[in-house]
Amino acid sequence: MATSHSLHRPRIRSYTLDFYAKRDYVKRLVYASDETCIEQVRMNRTAFFKLCEMLESIGGLKSTRFMLVDEQVAMFLHIISHHLKNRVIKHYFRRSGETVSRAFHSVLNVVIRLEDVLFKRLEPITADSSDTRWKWFKNCLGALDGTHIKIRVPTVDKPRYRTRKGDIATNMLGVCTPEMQFVYILSGWEGSVTDGWVLRDAISRKHGLKVPHGCYYLVDAGYTNCEGFLAPFRGQRYHLNEWRQGYQPSSPQEFFNMKHASARNVIERCFGLLKLRWGILRSPSFYLRWGILRSPSFYPVRVHNRIIIACCLLHNFIRTHMSIDLIEAEVGERLPTNNVVDDDEPNITNIHPSDAWATWRMELANQMFDE
Repeated sequence: MATSHSLHRPRIRSYTLDFYAKRDYVKRLVYASDETCIEQVRMNRTAFFKLCEMLESIGGLKSTRFMLVDEQVAMFLHIISHHLKNRVIKHYFRRSGETVSRAFHSVLNVVIRLEDVLFKRLEPITADSSDTRWKWFKNCLGALDGTHIKIRVPTVDKPRYRTRKGDIATNMLGVCTPEMQFVYILSGWEGSVTDGWVLRDAISRKHGLKVPHGCYYLVDAGYTNCEGFLAPFRGQRYHLNEWRQGYQPSSPQEFFNMKHASARNVIERCFGLLKLRWGILRSPSFYLRWGILRSPSFYPVRVHNRIIIACCLLHNFIRTHMSIDLIEAEVGERLPTNNVVDDDEPNITNIHPSDAWATWRMELANQMFDE
C-alpha cells in the first residue's frame, strides 16, 4: 500500500507542474518586456493588462479550468498579429487544437461584443481649429473609403469576390476620425462590388453609418459628391504625390483638391496602420521579416469578416491606451481631438447628388483659394 501511494503522488505534482509549464510561453510572450510584448501581441504590458480586464469585466470573458484569461487573450492577439495557423499555436502554447480554436473564438466574440465601447464617437471639426489639414473643413467628421482584404472562399463563390485586379477579396468600408480611430466598419461585401454600393448599404441599415445633417465625411472621386459626403473635383490634380513634385495649384478647384487630399489621406494611413499591425489582414504580397509569404486567411468568410471588425476595435483600443505606438510612426502622426456629436440628431439617409451641395463645394473652394 505504501508503494502504491507513493506511485500516485507524482501524478498530482505532475499535473501542477504541467499547468505552469504550459504558461511558460505566455510569460515569455507577454511578461518578459514591453518590447517583446509589442512585437508579439502589438501592445505593451500595461495595455495588455487593461484589455484583459476590460474583456473580463465588461465583455464577460472567463477563465476556464485549464486556461486563464490572459493566456486566451495572448493566444488570440498572437494569431491575428502574425497570421499563425492553429497547429503552430498548438505547438507554442502546448495546447490541443480544439482548445486553441475554442479560446480564439471566445475572445473574438467578446471583442465584437465591445463595439459600443471601442468604436470612436463622432467629433466634428470646429470653426476655430488650428490644424492645417482640417481647419478648412468645418463640421467634417473624418474620412471614409473602401479597402480590399484578401480571403479564401469556395470555388463557386470566387467570381463574386474577384476584384478588378483579379484578386479574391472582400470589400470593407472603413470610416475614421482625424485621429485615425474607426467610428464604423462594414465588412462582408464581395470584392466585385463598388465602393459606392457598399456606402449605400451602410447608410440604409438600421444600425449602420450615421451622418447627422450639417456634418459630412471626405470621400474620394469614386463616390458621389452629395450631402454628407464631400468629394474632390474631377478632372483636376488630386493625388498628394503630384503636389510633392513642386507643382502649385492655379485654380480654386486645384487648391481645394490639394487640401482635400491632404485631409482625406487619414483613412489611407489608417488602413495602412491597420494592416501593418495585424498580419491576418495582409495580402499575400506582404512579406514578413523572415521572408515567409503568407496566404489569405484560413478562416471561413463569415468568421474572417468578424476578425476584420475585431482588428479595427483593437486598433482603437491601442490608440487610446498606448501613449507611444511604434507602428504609428510608419504611417503618420497623431491628430488632435474635437467636439462630440449628439447621436440623437437626424441623419442623412440617401446619397443622391444635389445642385445645392455642388454649389457649396464651389463656394468653399473659392473661399479657400482667396484666403
